[in-house]
Amino acid sequence: MFVELIKNAELFAKNCHLGKTTNGVTYTQHLEDVVNRLKSLGVIDNDILCAGWLCKILENTDTTFDDVYEKFGNVVAVLVSSISKDMTIPRKQRNKEFVKQLKDSSFDAKLIKLCDISADLSDLKFFKTSKSKIMRQIRQNRHHLQLIKNDLLDNSQYPQIYTLLNSANTTFKAYGQRNIL
Repeated sequence: MFVELIKNAELFAKNCHLGKTTNGVTYTQHLEDVVNRLKSLGVIDNDILCAGWLCKILENTDTTFDDVYEKFGNVVAVLVSSISKDMTIPRKQRNKEFVKQLKDSSFDAKLIKLCDISADLSDLKFFKTSKSKIMRQIRQNRHHLQLIKNDLLDNSQYPQIYTLLNSANTTFKAYGQRNIL
């Protein structure tokens, strides 16, 4: 049953993101990378893995919170929502709201966001965009990691978190940004 739930989340995400790319990388590949990172940390919780597959669905498709809630339940819908920007409000306000939302999110949501950011940083080599957009993406990811890193480091259940954070630091350094640790 639970493996089926994860498989349903994967298929739903792949169907909703079909043919869509972000800076030269398909969303489905990005989502697979997020889930693989979660698994490499030792995550076995079905709701977290489902939310990993769905982490971009509210921002980048017509899927609503209610859709996710109906298909995958309250826990998954709340996790996905807590790491998704509200695309219905102006960008400046959206970013401010997201920062507050991310700070207040659960440990599990922050864990998914860490894996999402790690996958984003890994995808940089494929980005087909201007250097200024790449730098904006890096600064934004660095800012979001800075917000959540202490909560992530306070949890010893997943010691591999350090590996992802150190990898992020390597990327930040390569682009002239300060480390987050």
